[in-house]
Amino acid sequence: MVVQEATDRLGSVIQQVRADLRNAPEPPIATFEVTTSLVDEYRTRAQIRDFTLDIDEPEQIGGTNTGPTPVELVLAALGTCQEIVYATYARVLGIPLDGVDVHAAGRLDLRGFFGVEDVPAGFQEVTFTAEIASPASVEEIARLVEIVNEHCPVLDILCRPVAIQSAARLNGEPLLGLA
Repeated sequence: MVVQEATDRLGSVIQQVRADLRNAPEPPIATFEVTTSLVDEYRTRAQIRDFTLDIDEPEQIGGTNTGPTPVELVLAALGTCQEIVYATYARVLGIPLDGVDVHAAGRLDLRGFFGVEDVPAGFQEVTFTAEIASPASVEEIARLVEIVNEHCPVLDILCRPVAIQSAARLNGEPLLGLA
């Protein structure tokens, strides 16, 4: 259950941020950055702000199972982003929200990752279900669901093509001729 004190604090923060964004002289573009490093075999480490996260693959495909896989992190990003956007818009719309849990699943063909078939390496399909606890009406929750799905950044990232620029360096020097 959502604690009233947290609701009031978060509600105030949301109101202030929305007001600041409306009055911003220029588009307020945020840049998020992550640095990752290959530690050993499939085990990697991500540095995200002040947080360190170990990522790995399960033993069945060669990893040591010391952390979630990158594709599991994508699903976790979707679920947690949905929950954050629910918390935001429930407050904006004045809809009481007791809780939200998201279950996300993604199907991929491992032959693409291992290069044994000409199939995509990434998800073929992603499904998710938001379990919402609220005393609000079905109509209010339906409106909330629609707004959340319109404003969830991770859902947006997964649903539309995003421009990607990549580069590679060898011993600190750029590799030329890579597209």
